[in-house]
Order: sequence, then C-alpha cells, then structure tokens
Amino acid sequence: MKLGVFTTLLSNLSLDEACKYFKSLGIEMIEIGCGGYPGNAHANPDELLSDASKLEEFKATVAKYGLEISALSCHANPVHPNKDEAAAGDKVIRDAILLAEKLGLHQINTFSGCPGDSKDAKYPNWVTCPWPNDFSELLEWQWNEVLIPYWKDLVSFAKTHGVNKIALEMHPGFCVYNTESLLKLREAVGPEIGANFDPSHLIWQGMEPVACIRKLGDAIFHFHAKDTKLDKYNTAVNGVLDVKSYADELNRSWIFRSIGYGNGAEYWKDIISNLRMVGYDYAISIEHEDSLMSQNEGLSKAVEFLKGVLITEKSGEMWWI
Repeated sequence: MKLGVFTTLLSNLSLDEACKYFKSLGIEMIEIGCGGYPGNAHANPDELLSDASKLEEFKATVAKYGLEISALSCHANPVHPNKDEAAAGDKVIRDAILLAEKLGLHQINTFSGCPGDSKDAKYPNWVTCPWPNDFSELLEWQWNEVLIPYWKDLVSFAKTHGVNKIALEMHPGFCVYNTESLLKLREAVGPEIGANFDPSHLIWQGMEPVACIRKLGDAIFHFHAKDTKLDKYNTAVNGVLDVKSYADELNRSWIFRSIGYGNGAEYWKDIISNLRMVGYDYAISIEHEDSLMSQNEGLSKAVEFLKGVLITEKSGEMWWI
C-alpha cells in the first residue's frame, strides 16, 4: 500500500507547490481532481487534452517530485434530471477518461449519479425507503431506465480508451451509496464498476467498514482515508440523517474528521489489515475535510497516523510453519 492524498485539499496552490508540500510529508501517490465537484485546479482537461506542451509540463511536474497518480477524480452527476447538468457531468467524466488515456492511467473515481423522479423532473430524487409504493416504483425506473443504460454506455466508452476501472464513491444522495447498491450496479454493468471505498460515508450510515471490505473484495479499486465522528448525544435525539450545515459541528449528529480523530488506531489497523486480506494493495488516499483543523494540521496529523498503521511491505513466506 502507498500513502496518498486527494490534491483538492490544496486547490489554492499550484500543482508544483502542492506536489512539493506533499512530497515533504512523505506522500507517494496523488489523486487529482479534474472537474465536477472536486474542481480542476490541478488538472484541466480542456487545456491538457488540447495542448501537448501543457500535458508534458503536467507530467514533468508530477515526476519531478517522484509522485505517482493513483487516479483522476471527476465526481459529478451524469444522470441529473436537468439536461444541462447531466451533459456537464457526462462531459467531465468522459474528459477524465480521455486524459487518463493520455497519462497511461486505467482508472477514474466518480459518483454513480442520481436521476429525478421522471423525465420532467428538475432535481435528483434519492430514494431511502420502499413505502409508500411510489418510492419502490421510482427506484425501479431510476435504475432500469436511466442508471444502468447510462453506465453500460459509459463503460463501453471507457474500455475503448483503456480505462477499465471506474471507482464509484458510495455516497448518500446518489444511487450507489452502500455495499449492496455498488454490487447491484456492478452485476448489471460489468466488472469495470468498482468502489472508491470511503469509510467516512459508511460509518455515519451505520455500516462497519471491515464487513463492507470483506463483502466487496476485489471490487475495491481505490481507497479514501477519511474518518467520521458520531455524536452519540445528537444521534440519540435525531438519528443520523442530518441536514444541518457541516459548520454546525456542535449540533450535528456526525462530522467528518481527520484520520484517527473519529476512530482510533486499532479501528484503522483492522481496516488496513482487511484490505490486505482481500488483496487491495494500492493507494490509501487522504481526503481531508475536517472542519476543526487547518489544511496543514489535518493533513500532517493524518499522514503521521497512517504511517503507523499502513502495511507497506510484502508479507513473505510463513517462516514459522
């Protein structure tokens, strides 16, 4: 496994400045946003796909610091009921695939997306319960008429351009938000669909990351190192479906935390050990969204914490047997 980071954390810096800082912390891999929700501060496909000199400069900057790119991230909603929003999301994802091809990468990270309740809808409609029956019928329409056809077409495009791993982040608000929904889309579309496994979104929903890791197995393509702290008192009163601002930390049922501030070392050692048991040996990419810590403190503490729990060497022979 290699220590990585999602570079959107330092979108205020140039790619060169960000890479220099990451390297100084001992980071080995970088996950780069190239459009959609992460933005494209460090990799703008419109520029890199049309200007060979800028593409070479981009590659040289990453290589200069001895870093590897773990994935291009282009989180968006390509099945948004607003046709303009959907088209923009689709373009972001396809451009990321074309850029990945130019860079010799074989995977991207994104969201599954979420349609509305009909062809005439204006906003996405995330279904979270089966009854009244309207919801079950809506869910069937979303998956069979919109989601599955879209991803079948997108995967075909991706494979044509050498991208055979599309890692979907299981995130509430989108059709793929838990283990079951990820595997449902994978079964319907193909093995090119997998997970960008982010424990933070699973923890607050009540899932056990280790159980999810064991169930997903080789469907895990990428990993986000981000923690969540549940507030047992606020959760006891209001449950985990919390629509208050992320800035209202004192009153929320849960908040995102830097690694180690939501759950301790034993918890994370178990996650890392189970990733190894299912064969995952790739980036552990820090996504810093801790509103209680600065960019520097949150990232540097996450790096130091992970250095103590990551497994980086091959296990070798069982010499004691």
